[in-house]
Amino acid sequence: MITPDLFDSLNEEAASEETKNQEQSSSAQSNESDELPEVVSGTLRKMITRANKGKPVDYFLPVGEFHVPLNPYIGKNIRLEYQGEIHCLHCGERTNKSFGQGFCYKHFTSLAQNDSCIMSPEQCHYHEGTCREPEWGERNCMQSHYVYLSNSSAIKVGITRGGQIPTRWIDQGATQAIAIARVTTRQLAGLLEVAFKEHVADKTHWQAMLKGAPTVLDMASERDRLFELAKPQLDALIAEHGLVAVQLLTNGEAYEFEFPVQQYPEKVKSFNLDKTDVVEGKLMGIKGQYLILDSGVINIRRFGGYSVNFS
Repeated sequence: MITPDLFDSLNEEAASEETKNQEQSSSAQSNESDELPEVVSGTLRKMITRANKGKPVDYFLPVGEFHVPLNPYIGKNIRLEYQGEIHCLHCGERTNKSFGQGFCYKHFTSLAQNDSCIMSPEQCHYHEGTCREPEWGERNCMQSHYVYLSNSSAIKVGITRGGQIPTRWIDQGATQAIAIARVTTRQLAGLLEVAFKEHVADKTHWQAMLKGAPTVLDMASERDRLFELAKPQLDALIAEHGLVAVQLLTNGEAYEFEFPVQQYPEKVKSFNLDKTDVVEGKLMGIKGQYLILDSGVINIRRFGGYSVNFS
């Protein structure tokens, strides 16, 4: 069971996995602001995060070999300029279009991490022998997963591996989150999510998330309410797969997160690097995978693989 006592160890595990996934090569490094060149150039990747108890989340922007610390830039002007090239995050080859947030078409259609069952885990077909990459499936899908409730724009249900706690919640801009079940495979997590989403949303309303912090909720009460509403489906899943495979977590406490935001926008205007080469303005905050500028917002994860200059 996940409890706040494990916060530091889970955060360390998640940060290690996140860094491993995001580094282009062994030469990737984290740089302090006084070591950065005036203009940082390279391939853009999703922001790396580090949770802090009682303090705002730390953000780092991977651009090429650099990990730019972003929190010190809040309240200052920044500029992100697209250089007209996109490189696949898997193979590094140039692609005319980004598929699935940073892949060339070949690897979008061949990698298991881009298969349709990633978005609909209840449709996992590993047991049918048709997984695109069985070894990847064993490492990532045939492992323990957690079903959780989070509060970003409102209450929602989701799933994640233990190694992605609390990164997954931070990436969604959640101010609160609680693990409510532990299961033995990704598919089982998906089946529980299907049962729960008959009673609660499974999507984050990103515009609302970027306009301010949501109403604080009693996450334990929300969990208990959901368990009661979904009891027939939960009982059926436990009867079919067993108590070891499906463990409901009834005593865990909620996590809380603070984001480095100086001011939220009244209206959300979203930048698109395919249409606007230059994104610049005063950085008012960071939440989820979004930079909040006084001129608009940009979803960094959406533009993974884009070659940019940051200054």
